Amino acid sequence: MVYFVATPIGNLKDITFRAIEVLNNVDVIACEDTRNSLKLLNYYNISKKLISYHKFNEKNSADGIIKLAHDNKDIAVISDAGMPLISDPGNILVNKLIENNIEFTIIPGASACLSALVLSGFDSSSFTFVGFLDEQNKIRKNQIEKIKNVFSTLIFYVSPYNLEKDVKFLYENLGDRKACFVNEITKIHEKTIRFNLSELPEFEIKGEYVLVVEGGKENEEINFATTPKQQLDELIKSGINKNDAIKIVAKSRHIPKNEVYKLTIK
Repeated sequence: MVYFVATPIGNLKDITFRAIEVLNNVDVIACEDTRNSLKLLNYYNISKKLISYHKFNEKNSADGIIKLAHDNKDIAVISDAGMPLISDPGNILVNKLIENNIEFTIIPGASACLSALVLSGFDSSSFTFVGFLDEQNKIRKNQIEKIKNVFSTLIFYVSPYNLEKDVKFLYENLGDRKACFVNEITKIHEKTIRFNLSELPEFEIKGEYVLVVEGGKENEEINFATTPKQQLDELIKSGINKNDAIKIVAKSRHIPKNEVYKLTIK
């Protein structure tokens, strides 16, 4: 049997009795990072054979796990934090297990995306988990095109080094929606900050962030309390370059770009 076991996302006590039982009883534990997993295993006095299973060796490691399963070994698969497969390795293995008719199950537990959704206060009746935006601009453009018109709350994972870039990208493509980023979930310094995409708040370069953005609204209207010139000036002041700011104003107000450009030379 292969078990996909959810592990704590911060506080080591956020693990189920069943998860501890399974980790104690399996023959092998496949870890995304054995050094990181040892912190959890040592905390609960769990001593098992560990093997490495991460995105850089996923295919070969999956074949090794298949072989262990054929040898009637019980294997637990864990990621560094949260549920395996959710923006973590595991999909290749699951497909191979299905192909080989090998039984597998999950041991549920903590989830960063669901925890952040609740902390954000946004509509949780319907949500879309996006995960990480791709580094390549063409691919991330395709990603956002697929979801920019959905009405459900959007959930992203973001590296702190990409947070400013990703927020700017979302503002340019989704408009000035309400947003919330959550950091250090379940830890002592857990932080939840609510803001608008047009105004990036201060943040620490520490750990990964979950960014929650409100979904689109049917018949959503732009707030025209400001003039196009005022909107343009605010965008440029926020750090968006002039050309991108012109595109945003033109798109949001349905006016030609050349008309907005004239505002920059007046």
